[in-house]
Amino acid sequence: MVRFVPWPFRGNRFPPELGAVVMRSVLEGRRPALLVWHSEDNDWAVGDGIDDPNAPGACVATHLGHVVALDPSIAELAGMPPGTRADRPSAAAPWTISEARDEE
Repeated sequence: MVRFVPWPFRGNRFPPELGAVVMRSVLEGRRPALLVWHSEDNDWAVGDGIDDPNAPGACVATHLGHVVALDPSIAELAGMPPGTRADRPSAAAPWTISEARDEE
């Protein structure tokens, strides 16, 4: 797993070695991914949009491919430029991409 892979990604697809910070609730399938964040520094994070990602043990570093395997709709977000985020109100809703706020 690597933290940094130059963006944009070849073929507009997440590289298999790309790591991300992912909430355990998403990775374990207890909650759907409702937030995907691509930082200005080219880091990626996936959250459930509900629980506190800063709580002890709430997140883990893992391959982004594990999350895409659970929710293939995340693959369409590989083209999100740094400094953006994607949100949706439910797993059945489409993603909305917007500028990430500084406090995130």
